[in-house]
Amino acid sequence: MPTKKARAGGCDIQATGINYRIAVSTHPPLKVWSRSDDDAQDHHQIINGVRHVLRNVTCRARPGELLAIVGPSGAGKSTLLEILAGRLSPSPPPDLLLIDGAATASADLRRVSGYVTQRDVLFPLLTVRETLLFSARLRLGAALPAKDMDARVDTLLDDLTLRRVAATRIKDLSGGERRRVSIGVEAVHDPAVLILDEPTSGLDSASALQILRSLLADAGLRLPPHVDAVEFSIDSVDALRAHHRLISADGLQQAPPPQPAPASSRCTLQQLFQLHSKQVADEDTPIMAVPTATGGSSRYANSRAREVAVLTQRFFKNVARTRQLFACRTVCMLVAGLALGSIFYDLGEDKVVERVGLFAFLLTFLLSSTTEALPIFLQEREILAKETSSGAYRVSSYAVANAVVFLPFHLALAVVFAAPVYWLAGLRRTAAAFGYFLLVVWLILYTANSVVVCFAAAAPDFVVGNAAIQGVMGSFFLFSGYFIARSAMPGCWVFMHYLSLFKWPFEALLVNEFAGGGRCVVRVLGACVATGDEVLRREGLGEECRWRNVGVMVAFMAAYRVLGYAVLRVRCNRGGMAMAMAAASKASSSSSSSV
Repeated sequence: MPTKKARAGGCDIQATGINYRIAVSTHPPLKVWSRSDDDAQDHHQIINGVRHVLRNVTCRARPGELLAIVGPSGAGKSTLLEILAGRLSPSPPPDLLLIDGAATASADLRRVSGYVTQRDVLFPLLTVRETLLFSARLRLGAALPAKDMDARVDTLLDDLTLRRVAATRIKDLSGGERRRVSIGVEAVHDPAVLILDEPTSGLDSASALQILRSLLADAGLRLPPHVDAVEFSIDSVDALRAHHRLISADGLQQAPPPQPAPASSRCTLQQLFQLHSKQVADEDTPIMAVPTATGGSSRYANSRAREVAVLTQRFFKNVARTRQLFACRTVCMLVAGLALGSIFYDLGEDKVVERVGLFAFLLTFLLSSTTEALPIFLQEREILAKETSSGAYRVSSYAVANAVVFLPFHLALAVVFAAPVYWLAGLRRTAAAFGYFLLVVWLILYTANSVVVCFAAAAPDFVVGNAAIQGVMGSFFLFSGYFIARSAMPGCWVFMHYLSLFKWPFEALLVNEFAGGGRCVVRVLGACVATGDEVLRREGLGEECRWRNVGVMVAFMAAYRVLGYAVLRVRCNRGGMAMAMAAASKASSSSSSSV
């Protein structure tokens, strides 16, 4: 864990008695809505159903120090890092936690630290410059003018040797370049403490090897050829302890420092971190206030409105560049509209059953064709957990920005789909009727998107989330009133009829097509025996349903959005998503070190 003070006046962190334990079951139930790290190697003792991950750990990080935690996989290194970064709360609270000698809470650590996890959690469709700039805008806010913010990003690009790939998208970078971008995202706001989990996985081996060789050369140890440096360090712990005991017996204060590398050699990891201390803004201008146990500055650098604006801009870039979410979807909607219009081409006034069938299929198609956005939302959820845990923005700002950015996209999709199917099928040929039809299609698409957002907040992966969405949508279609009338439903199932997302737009489309104007829908021997208004009244429908149903659809959209926000808020507050990320990283990582 490199702990580096980004400023010359960085803070001193001291913690005593750090413990972390979790309850385990000898017979765990089937887990569907959560993930397990059972595949990871378990190095912790289980006593009375409690696994002690950390026990009575004491540590201290002084300004300017470069520290490291080395141990086998599953030993609790990442858990300790997350506690020191304020992402996890120790259980019970530590005996002593000091920042610059003042008592503080564990959650306050996240405000003075930058934490780079094992996995590179980045938006793949943003460029390197955009990634760093959005991070700076969210973490620095109005504290730094836009000109100075751009200059800081440019300096960081040079420091991390990312200038030549500044305009390259994250998905096209090498592993080492992505790792350096992750470091830059956390270093751009100049944190007092920079904590990294396995940073050498993204840097060249020469830099890491120079550091380890210099540490081992204090103790007279030499790294044998073809031997992993970290494993050799772990095996040499006893020799290092003997070396320190010898130093103490001789009355020496410390071992002689290693000789500096020649100027022509490659930069070491610590030299790379020292480059971040360059100040772009005035040194006297505070960028981030250090909190205390009793008070401090606001946790967030931006107002809610500014957070929503920045996040909306970032969402817009991601959605516009996601082919399967917009470009391909637009083509599919256009093709589907043309196909349906040609199949139900120029329906006559007497084709009532065909019109009803068109509306039923149209609803089924629109409400079930949005699950392709589920993987995108699941990926964003992981980034949300990382960014909100570091105090970059509020969860509510993310929810509002997510809701706002999809309004114009779904309006465009609604126009592309509704125009061909409406006029080719020969539906009610008035501008007002078409406008209402377009509004209902837009609301249908946005309602489906809201459902996906809600389930993406709760589902652990695409398979479970997709199965849950399809099951819910199928039940909604069943109780819509198309297959079985409400009067024929058993009393215990009537409530599902009113919860169905198909019922309200289906009725709205029927009213829009058949209500008013005395339109004849049933003829016998050339004589009109039933008008559209009469048929609708038999089903309990009328003009009053036109805007009432629109209001109900808007209420459903808001309800699913609020429910999704509540789930995200609970998960972020409890740190459950951060723990899931750590568990996934631990299970997938084959490395035995955290440097």
